[in-house]
Amino acid sequence: MSTLTPEAPGHETLEPERQEPRFALLKLFVGLTAIVALFLGFGAGPLLAVIVGLIVMIMLHELGHFATAKWSGMKVTEYFVGFGPRLWSVRKGETEYGVKAIPAGGYVRIIGMSSVEEIDPDDEPRAYRNQAFGKRILVASAGSIMHVIIAFVLALIVVCAIGRPNPSAVSVSKFLSFGSGETPAQAAGLLPGDRIVSVNGHAVTSPDTLSAVVGSHAGRAVSVTVSRSGVEHTYRVVPVDGRRVRVDGSPLVSASRPARGYLGVSLSEGSMTTNVLAGIPAAGSIVWNVTTGSVAAIGHLFSPSGISSYVHVITHPGATQNATSTAAQNRPESIVGAVRTATQAAQAGWLPIFEVFIALNIFIGVINMLPMLPLDGGHVVIALYEWIRTGRSKTRYRADVSKLMPVVYAFVGVLLLLVISSLYLDIAHPISNPFK
Repeated sequence: MSTLTPEAPGHETLEPERQEPRFALLKLFVGLTAIVALFLGFGAGPLLAVIVGLIVMIMLHELGHFATAKWSGMKVTEYFVGFGPRLWSVRKGETEYGVKAIPAGGYVRIIGMSSVEEIDPDDEPRAYRNQAFGKRILVASAGSIMHVIIAFVLALIVVCAIGRPNPSAVSVSKFLSFGSGETPAQAAGLLPGDRIVSVNGHAVTSPDTLSAVVGSHAGRAVSVTVSRSGVEHTYRVVPVDGRRVRVDGSPLVSASRPARGYLGVSLSEGSMTTNVLAGIPAAGSIVWNVTTGSVAAIGHLFSPSGISSYVHVITHPGATQNATSTAAQNRPESIVGAVRTATQAAQAGWLPIFEVFIALNIFIGVINMLPMLPLDGGHVVIALYEWIRTGRSKTRYRADVSKLMPVVYAFVGVLLLLVISSLYLDIAHPISNPFK
């Protein structure tokens, strides 16, 4: 942002100051429109959707820090999308909001995040380091809490609107070709996507249940109840005798065999949705399972056996290219790999992309709480340590963060090695599409 520039004593040029932010916003809008058009022009709509989703996810993380810091009375001076040169910004009160050129994340600047940061003495009462320990822990944890909330909302959408695969749910995938004319299922009014609930009053919990009843009723009507968009419909269907059906010129069932009935449908594993009240504990269960899995995976990665396994992956990268292999499933992904996997999930359907974003949110939330700076968990541990050292003393203890810097540098070095090596693997030896 620019500042007011006086032309002469008592005069200010206000118009350029009003125009410049508007012009910058116009340029930003034109640039974003061009980027969207470029992605769509090259048929990369799913990739664009994933990138936007990741940016929104990161900014919601920062919103957690921002909102709790404001609520706690701390001074927040910046809230930005991206890094690098400013593309556009606007100041509202004491906070500058804006967009920067490199969309690799975002950040919120809260003054006085460490004991060594120099700030204006007038701002000391509102510095992070001078707030109550509970408020500091809340602000530092808020980003990861937001990831858990995002994952829970996504999981709730899955169980209530999209549906999860259910082996006991049998659905009509498509109609088979029975030479000329309609199949019995088509003639009766069934549609692809219908979940078969019961046949002749028998609950259908597997394809075998349906086949047994239908097969024994060749030429005799059966009552088939299906669920379609949450509403049940019952149809009278007459299974055709397989001995009279010809597929590619050959009978479906040999004339020498007993009569067997067919509906003329291909079956698939169905999915089931639930109402919101039942969906809340189900969504919570999904988040819990993914969280425990993420904690276990991170623990394994930094264990002696995990480090040894990862070194083997780096030296033998071809072993991890098969997405179903154990090595591939335990291999950490860089941002390149995560975007590729999410894009493949988006191309596969709603359920896969929601599952990927649930896992991403939980993983980022968990790894951010590792007890080491510069991660959020490092700030939580420092606040807890200072609280313990302060005890009942009237004088607040303040940790000397500078003494931690050698350990911090070592930790950052390990993270950089992990990021660079995973980036190399994802570019040179990408994992095959797990959704095919």
